[in-house]
Amino acid sequence: MAQNGQKNTGLGAAYARAALGMQFAGGVMVFTGVGYALDRWLGILPWLTVAGALIGATLSFLNVFFRIRAEDEARKQARK
Repeated sequence: MAQNGQKNTGLGAAYARAALGMQFAGGVMVFTGVGYALDRWLGILPWLTVAGALIGATLSFLNVFFRIRAEDEARKQARK
């Protein structure tokens, strides 16, 4: 999102979208890692690894979706 009332255009917008992509990937990796660690500890591979990946992907998608939606709403409000 733009700061100090400036628009996010060009390279700044690209960095903002890249950051969202990294957040998505990071969330999936963290939840998959936690699932894998629990699987190793409990000895029930691969069930919690798969569940962690699915939960991470779902939560990361929702995070990105709601952030983009909030940015769009902010842009609409700024135009009015």
